[in-house]
Amino acid sequence: MTGRTGTGRLTLDDFRHEALVETTSTNADCLERARRGALSGLWITAARQTGGRGRRGRPWTSEAGNLYASLLLIDPAPMERLGSLPLAVAVAVQSAISSIMPLDAPPVKIKWPNDLLIERRKICGILIEAETMADGRQAIVIGCGINVAVAPETGLYPVARLSDYGCTVGPAELFAHLFREMADILRLWDSANGIGEITARWRKVAGGIGERITVNLPTQSISGRFVGIDDSGLLKLEADEGDVRLIAAGDVFFE
Repeated sequence: MTGRTGTGRLTLDDFRHEALVETTSTNADCLERARRGALSGLWITAARQTGGRGRRGRPWTSEAGNLYASLLLIDPAPMERLGSLPLAVAVAVQSAISSIMPLDAPPVKIKWPNDLLIERRKICGILIEAETMADGRQAIVIGCGINVAVAPETGLYPVARLSDYGCTVGPAELFAHLFREMADILRLWDSANGIGEITARWRKVAGGIGERITVNLPTQSISGRFVGIDDSGLLKLEADEGDVRLIAAGDVFFE
C-alpha cells in the first residue's frame, strides 16, 4: 500500500514478520525500514532490546522472556482520523493477551492512554510513533512491550508478568495471537462504522471509569472523576465543580 488509502486493503496475508534475536529498538527498526521504502504491514520482533523506550523517552527495560513487537503502517488514515488509532491498538492488544490467559485469571484492563493492566499492575506498554518520510508518506509505528516472564520496574506503576497469573504461553505464541488480532482490529477500525465499534469495545474493557483519578500533565497534576473518553479518544475528567475537561495526553494514577 503506497497511497493514503487506509488499512482496509491490508489482508492478513499482507502482514509480514521479521524476527530478530537482539536489536536496539524494534520501533527504530520499523522507522528505518520505512525510510528505505517498506510498505504497511511489517512486524518486527526481538527477543531482547538494548535501547527500548516508553512514552516521553523513558527507558524500557527489555530483557529476554518478554514480547517486544512493532508494527509499521504507512498512511493508515487521514490525519483527522489518527486520534482514534491508539484506541484500536489497545483493544487489539487487550484481546490478544486475554486470549492466552487461564479462564480463572483476573481480567485484562486498558488504562488510558496506552497501558494494559491486570489487578492494576502494568503488564504491557504501547508506544505509537510517527515520522514523515522524504517522499511525503506518513509512517506510523506501533510498539508493544508485554511482560510475559519478566516484570521490569518502571518507577511509576506497580508491574506484573503474565506468568504471575498462571499464563504458560511464551512470547512467540502470544505474538501469533497479536498478529491476527491486530489485523482484524485494524480492518474494523478502517471500515465505515469502525471507530464507533472500537470505542464501544474500548469502554467495555477500560479500567477505572467512574472512579477518581489523578492525571499528571507536563506542568501540573489534576484530579477528578474519570467519566470515559470522547469519540476521538480524549480522556474526560469531571472536576468536583462538575466541569468536564478533555485531556489528550498524561499519566493516569488511580486514587
